[in-house]
Amino acid sequence: MTSSRIDPDSQCRLPLVKRDDLNPRGQAVMDRQLDPARGSLVGMHGPVGIRLHSPVIAEHGQALINFYRQESVLDKRCQEVAILITARSHDSEFEWAAHDPAARRAGVPDATIKAILEKAPTDGLDADDALIIELGRQLFGKHHIDQDLYDRAAERFGNRGLVELVSLMAQYAGTAHLLAAFDMQLPAGKQPVMGS
Repeated sequence: MTSSRIDPDSQCRLPLVKRDDLNPRGQAVMDRQLDPARGSLVGMHGPVGIRLHSPVIAEHGQALINFYRQESVLDKRCQEVAILITARSHDSEFEWAAHDPAARRAGVPDATIKAILEKAPTDGLDADDALIIELGRQLFGKHHIDQDLYDRAAERFGNRGLVELVSLMAQYAGTAHLLAAFDMQLPAGKQPVMGS
């Protein structure tokens, strides 16, 4: 549902933050956020533009994202599958639009993306992809992970990897709620892809 109070520049309920309105720490945070090598996939439109209304939150949030990108034991493909199942579980069209291309660049096959989007069975998918999808579906659908699935995930990813995987999903679930609360619109030229 679209609010009637969408800012034409930010494409959400909040205006874009102006750099001159920030204190020096906030300006430094904004500069790092907008650095293409370390910042957001979508620049000021989306979670970065929203979080910059509280620069300390933006700073810490981006530090965690940078950890996943640079230091996580999870490879990029696993991360992107986790982000897509999180986006789909929260019907976050904006998150999906940002990460569908990133997932494809990371080597996530069309079959996996389609299964996530269509909420289809995971039979025949890559074993890691299927495991991550099932984990996300249980976590967000049942708010619980069955012992058998937990054991399989812990065996595959190890304790550290499983903590990082669930933490990544939680981070992007929070982002999905942030985008929903501020009614973030899809980028120009993007169409909704999620049904029910």
